[in-house]
Amino acid sequence: MKVGHCQAPNPDPRSPSDRGFFFYRIAVGSAEAHRFAVTLRLEAPAARPVRLSMPAWIPGSYLIRDFARNVYSIGAVAASGPVALTKVDKQTWALGAASGVIEVHYEVYAQDLSVRAAWLDRTRAYFNGTSLLLRIDGAEELPCEIEMVPPEGGYAESWRVATSLKPLQSDVRGFGRYRASTYWEAIDHPVEWADHATARFTVDGVEHRIAVSGVATGADLPRLAADLEATCTGHVRLFGELPAPGYLFLLHVTGDGYGGLEHCMSTSLLAARADLPTPGEHAASDGYRRLLGLCSHEYFHLWHVKRIRPACFAGADLSAEVPTTLLWVFEGITSYYDDLMLVRTARITARSYLELLARNVSRLLRTPGRRRQSIADASFDAWIRLYKPDENSPNASVSYYLKGGLVAWGLDATLRLATGDRVTLDDLMRALWRRFGLTGVGLREGDVERLATELAGCDLQAFFDRYVYGTDELPLDAWCAAFGLGMRLRPANVEKDEGGALSAAPDDAPGAKRWLGARTKDCAEGVLLVQVFDDGPAQRAGFSAGDVVIAVAGLRASADLLFSLANRCPAGESLRVHAFRGDVLHVLDLEPAPAPEDTCELWLLADDQSTAEQRTRRAGWLDGR
Repeated sequence: MKVGHCQAPNPDPRSPSDRGFFFYRIAVGSAEAHRFAVTLRLEAPAARPVRLSMPAWIPGSYLIRDFARNVYSIGAVAASGPVALTKVDKQTWALGAASGVIEVHYEVYAQDLSVRAAWLDRTRAYFNGTSLLLRIDGAEELPCEIEMVPPEGGYAESWRVATSLKPLQSDVRGFGRYRASTYWEAIDHPVEWADHATARFTVDGVEHRIAVSGVATGADLPRLAADLEATCTGHVRLFGELPAPGYLFLLHVTGDGYGGLEHCMSTSLLAARADLPTPGEHAASDGYRRLLGLCSHEYFHLWHVKRIRPACFAGADLSAEVPTTLLWVFEGITSYYDDLMLVRTARITARSYLELLARNVSRLLRTPGRRRQSIADASFDAWIRLYKPDENSPNASVSYYLKGGLVAWGLDATLRLATGDRVTLDDLMRALWRRFGLTGVGLREGDVERLATELAGCDLQAFFDRYVYGTDELPLDAWCAAFGLGMRLRPANVEKDEGGALSAAPDDAPGAKRWLGARTKDCAEGVLLVQVFDDGPAQRAGFSAGDVVIAVAGLRASADLLFSLANRCPAGESLRVHAFRGDVLHVLDLEPAPAPEDTCELWLLADDQSTAEQRTRRAGWLDGR
């Protein structure tokens, strides 16, 4: 650990003890070296030692990230001179004995291009409080001020501050002092300094802002604002009220980015530049639909996670994992509503929505781990599985986002069928909001199934036992029938075929296909076996994930060729395959097998193929009535 040189703190008539809070000053240390310079000013209590720590994880992203590893230099000083600062563990420091005001000066390396940490260069500065703000043990409930110092240098002349923090005194560019009522609030407002493209809209009388950084030339921000206004209005109508006095969509675009993180009055988003809408477009492209779904997902979290939240997350220990089996509730249900709200607010068509739903079914059916791990267990293991995927993840685990979203769909169907459409998942969400969101009471294990049973007036525990805590196959046919949908499962036509939506029931039978039992990707040397599925042809032949196929049937390998030859290979015959594992060449015989029917197609049942009850339920589901 490099220890920096510190000067005595400047006299300040507004000392921390007088003001009853502590103070952070954030400035650019070196944009070229990607370092923020931070000062923490606090009053040292005479009665006990002071401990400082950097969080190990950020709420909403369940992985130990050890943000303290980016602390580049640190030192402390009082009016009387330097103060000892001792490293206690990987993320904690103890201040030596001192009296009066102490300043802790430290630098933080910031080159994480994500929504979870911090970034600094000559194009933008971005940070979450968990990456920059040292936590004072025992002072988490005290208010604090954060001063943002405008960078020097021509590269930052056009930079402005975008954040949902409450300003106390700032200049026209937004640099200056901000206030947070607690440390928890301070770390729940991401901040970006950049040259933003901006737009605004109002929902329920509340101003919503969009701030886009990155090269977004030619983007149709008015269309994005209009579509977000409609989507956000749909979410507000679902819950019945908007619990924030303002909201910020903080969006950074790159060549191929994707991700989002929810906050109490904002969301931080990362998207591909090509996903932005362009003037003259009318239909939603795949990329723009993906962006709208991401924004919808994070906005839903304004209620569901940030205010309806697991009891164990209240004042959570940010130094260690906080496991819960409830992440399927928060991410799975949110994953159900993110795209559903797009069709309910006419941002996408019903067929477009069914295409998204069918793709999710296909992805689940191509995850053998669904038979091994429940979504309750997947939630609990998020810290060691979801955020640490490897080549064996599809065999060993399942996503509580993906399967959780489909289980939420099934719960919606179950509630409607059990109550004659008197109760829906919308009603359950409103009840959760009234009972847990508005009151601040944390959600505990079993609360969702108890509340669902209460609303339905019948015991629904079997549903949760089978599909949440168990690994039973989802009754997709029954759920489709409930909503007047037709469904067909067929083999994939090509490796990337994920199914989709049809205009009507197909009149052709799917053709027979062959299967390799592996997920592949072209690479410079040939074809990389990204994943090898349990009990599939590739595994039975002796292949492992990470093998690089260089030739198949005497021909230079490509992913398309491998798929094509597999489909032309007669039953019972094999393909001679040459592959490198590390630097050793292996020659193996691969016998393709009949392809599994794991590709989903959905369509709206015609009037002569459905009942009036199905059509009425379907209309209410897609319209949100």
